[in-house]
Amino acid sequence: MYTNSYTDLPERFFQRIQPEQFPAPELVVFNNDLANELGLNFANEDEAAQILSGQKLLPGSEPIAQAYAGCQFGHFVPQLGDGRAHLLGEVKGFDIQLKGSGKSKFSRGGDGRSPLGPVIREFVISEAMHALGVPTTRALGVITTGEDVLRHYGLEPGGILARVADSHLRVGTFQFFHNLGDLEALEILTNFAIQRHYQEISSADLSDRCVELVRAVAVKQGELVAKWYGVGFVHGVMNTDNCSIAGLTIDYGPCAFLDSFKVMKVFSSIDHQGRYAYGNQMGIAKWNVMRLADCLLPLIADDPAVARSKVTEALDEVFSNFPTKVYLEFGRKLGLSEFHPGLDSLVASFLRYLEANSLDFTLSFYNLKNLYEGESDFFPMSPVLEAFLNQWKELYPDPAQMASLNPCVIPRNHQIENVIQHANDGQYESLYEIWEALKNPFDVSTKHLHLMDPPRSEEQVYQTFCGT
Repeated sequence: MYTNSYTDLPERFFQRIQPEQFPAPELVVFNNDLANELGLNFANEDEAAQILSGQKLLPGSEPIAQAYAGCQFGHFVPQLGDGRAHLLGEVKGFDIQLKGSGKSKFSRGGDGRSPLGPVIREFVISEAMHALGVPTTRALGVITTGEDVLRHYGLEPGGILARVADSHLRVGTFQFFHNLGDLEALEILTNFAIQRHYQEISSADLSDRCVELVRAVAVKQGELVAKWYGVGFVHGVMNTDNCSIAGLTIDYGPCAFLDSFKVMKVFSSIDHQGRYAYGNQMGIAKWNVMRLADCLLPLIADDPAVARSKVTEALDEVFSNFPTKVYLEFGRKLGLSEFHPGLDSLVASFLRYLEANSLDFTLSFYNLKNLYEGESDFFPMSPVLEAFLNQWKELYPDPAQMASLNPCVIPRNHQIENVIQHANDGQYESLYEIWEALKNPFDVSTKHLHLMDPPRSEEQVYQTFCGT
């Protein structure tokens, strides 16, 4: 059933460890469409709960906790790793991982558990991101464990997320071995990452492969974060241990979607300096890629100056294109299929207008097609808007493209909190409803129209929390 390419690597890459046993795992929600894509078939809900909580292992599974390090808010931590997660193996080339499934040697004093709330948050948001066309890990199912976990606000129901990913390789994986001075492991990891994600890299020279890998990861990160900007997503904790080598959105902790637009919006309760604010995310992506480059410098050249010169040459063009990727993403949302002279100023003026008027980010872009057709009730008229309209209409935007790329429903922060509160009381109807609506975020059904509504003042979510 399972294959295990990661366990073919040396034992220092991971710890072999079984998921812990839980008293009464029950299936809360199951992603049947994703299971079918993977060829996973369960006899009934009880069997699914047993397998997706790690109580029963399918043939070929070799559960492990992966080793990695990371820069957390810019500060290097030499050993992090899967402190509450177990990689069960691979199905059709995709990792199947459990989160909240128990301790490992990487737990750093933690209990290896997860409350149900963060599990539901990741299920809803990761599946929403997939439907929005953003590269992401996927969610196969949510399970309650039958036990409570103690967190800051008291006892909460325990939960496990069954997660699917192209891989769980991170920049922090490379940092772990670089910190140990383990060049052999870095070479093995480089070759593994290329074989897993970038088979187009075919150079026989190790130095060239390392440079090309860094460049390929940089391209993927630029494309990913541009997508985040386009849907108003704030990751909240872009540490290097959360930076995917495959270019996926990974580890949904204190993340959130913008309601009213604010370019430097921060939600995370621990981001006191605004390091991971909405508008800073592309700069942090670049910073994270450079930390990957640092790890591979010893494999690129014996002389650090020569190695860094090669990396700089490879990345200059990629990094210089990062702003263009963002403007193109917004240009497509404006109905423009290619880069036009002045697109940057057009996008910037519209975003400044949204911020000045505290307009809802998602609904503003959703209503663009109406604005183009002369229905401007949603938008307060002003000289800034009139100037934008004149410049925009001269480019003949495509209303059909606008409709296909601007969602009407997103997983809003206050709605997710409502879903979690109900789930903690054993009521899952609101979870099922929001998941159904988010499967087609560009065309909401009549029964889900209320999910388009931005929060009232008393519903505003000003801070989000890691939840671990």
